Amino acid sequence: MAQNDHESRHLETLDRDLGRFSNLEMAASYVSRPLVGPGIAFVFIILAGLVAALSLGQTSNTLIVVIAATFGAYMALNIGANDVANNMGPAVGANALTMGGAIVIAAIFESAGALIAGSDVVSTISKGIITPGGIAESDVFIWAMMAALLSSALWVNLATWIGAPVSTTHSVVGGVVGAGIAAAGFGAINWGMMGAIAASWVISPVLGGVSAAGFLWFIKARIIYQPDKIAAARKWVPVLVGIMSGAFAAYLALKGLKNLIDVSLGMAVLLGLGLGIATWLVMIPVVRRQSEGLENRNKSLKVLFAIPLVVSAALLSFAHGANDVANAVGPLAAIVQASQTGDFTHDVSIPVWVMLIGAFGISFGLFLFGPKLIRMVGSQITKLNPMRAFCVALSAALTVIVASWLGLPVSSTHIAVGAIFGVGFFREWDAERRLRLSQDDEDRPRIPPEERRRRKLVRRSHVMTIATAWVVTVPAAAILSALIFLAIQMATGGA
Repeated sequence: MAQNDHESRHLETLDRDLGRFSNLEMAASYVSRPLVGPGIAFVFIILAGLVAALSLGQTSNTLIVVIAATFGAYMALNIGANDVANNMGPAVGANALTMGGAIVIAAIFESAGALIAGSDVVSTISKGIITPGGIAESDVFIWAMMAALLSSALWVNLATWIGAPVSTTHSVVGGVVGAGIAAAGFGAINWGMMGAIAASWVISPVLGGVSAAGFLWFIKARIIYQPDKIAAARKWVPVLVGIMSGAFAAYLALKGLKNLIDVSLGMAVLLGLGLGIATWLVMIPVVRRQSEGLENRNKSLKVLFAIPLVVSAALLSFAHGANDVANAVGPLAAIVQASQTGDFTHDVSIPVWVMLIGAFGISFGLFLFGPKLIRMVGSQITKLNPMRAFCVALSAALTVIVASWLGLPVSSTHIAVGAIFGVGFFREWDAERRLRLSQDDEDRPRIPPEERRRRKLVRRSHVMTIATAWVVTVPAAAILSALIFLAIQMATGGA
């Protein structure tokens, strides 16, 4: 009997020990899971440095470029984690794409946009903000670009961690300005270029919001408020998809084919017009088949906007890759050229390996850290359905395309979030308008003003939070960059 009791106690002790080991394993798994993303990111940053070393070989400035490549890779990861949420958030928030599908589409089209059409804006970032004669020595210029890269990456990393969709363009431009002022004073900055960039920051969210509201008004007036919604959708959905396809074709011809053949603006417009008409004709039978058997109600329209929304999200990712890759590789390309030739006053030639670091870094950052902000942008500012999300994506894409075509480093964050606000505020205005019309009917009960205020469709807290983040980003990045530049100078024994 005593032996049985002893064995029983032994088994209970063994069970407790095994339970502890099991709990320890589960805890270790739980703790290590959050470290997987940073671990993969760290490996990518190291690989970026190795690629830079292999590309340059043994030169006197190899170490400098390797360090700059790691900073550029770090910045690219943060762009993917923060900015790409603005592209895929609407599609995910409208349930037109799963998170996994959004990440795959964004990774492909972000990389394509960066590699095919990203060079123009890179030149603006790398040489347009600091005046050609603002900094006399190439070493000082290199340290300034280093400080700009690191400070902007750190700031975006912090913003992503706290869940704020800040502008990576603001961050890197602020970083370049801060380092330039610390290096050579206020006269080193091309304030004319800064004025144009700052104006584009104000204009771009307004354009994004107005165009998104305009598209939503068009869809409501021509489709949703029509007696036969399905028949109206069969007519107008192919037209909207044709507009999107034509804009994409014209942009790709101007940006992506110029290295192969000389494409004039007129030729690009004709190409876009032709492909837009072709897409419109192709989509007519597609939409007709999709609409067969659908009930005449708003919910049925979501099916017809699913494909256009996915395509517009892909288009926006392409445009974002073309525009925002500059934030990661613009300063890096300038450092490479200045370290190899000593020339930092002329156009920057961009090595392929530099563009690859930017393209793949954005994709890795999206995959590893993007879902958090995708959910915030897609569902927490205002409620989106496929029609509203299509308006957001299409208007944001068109605005980014025009900006990138002009070579202006506008903020895709401002454009996309501005489009979301535009859709939300238009819905509020439209709901208020329809409510006033209904109040004219004496038989309908009147809604108190307090209840009408509670029916706001845009979360005001997000408006203030995002606006504050936008205002703070430029000075914060500039101050951090200036401090990093001064620290680098002290460490290297500079003046």
